[in-house]
Amino acid sequence: MSHFNETLSVKTHQRNEMIDITSEVAAAVAKSGIATGTAIVFCPHTTAGITINENADPDVPHDILLTLEELIPHRRKGYRHNEGNSDAHVKSSLVGAGQTILIQNGQLKLGTWQAIFFCEFDGPRSRKVHLRIAE
Repeated sequence: MSHFNETLSVKTHQRNEMIDITSEVAAAVAKSGIATGTAIVFCPHTTAGITINENADPDVPHDILLTLEELIPHRRKGYRHNEGNSDAHVKSSLVGAGQTILIQNGQLKLGTWQAIFFCEFDGPRSRKVHLRIAE
């Protein structure tokens, strides 16, 4: 089984932010030379995550972040973690640390409106995203 690994660097600029990383993942798939397989996109941070959602309308990421902030506010009475970022840990757990995307004919098999997003919940920061592309 053939595989290819790459690490992306992501710089975030806001405390809560969704950054479309689809083109970077697609470039890694092309670089790998793997025509049929899977791309695993993994976030090694406990206050960030990876999701797939709509990229055609910028209001969608805005609305996702708005909803998460309403459900899990930054300053919530009762949090015990002393770093002040308990909300980011909860959001990361709900969104998840990774996604697996099918590869067909050397292309990510995403839906028409789908994109891969790096989700920052405790920024701004410099982050990493690990990719494993395999047959």
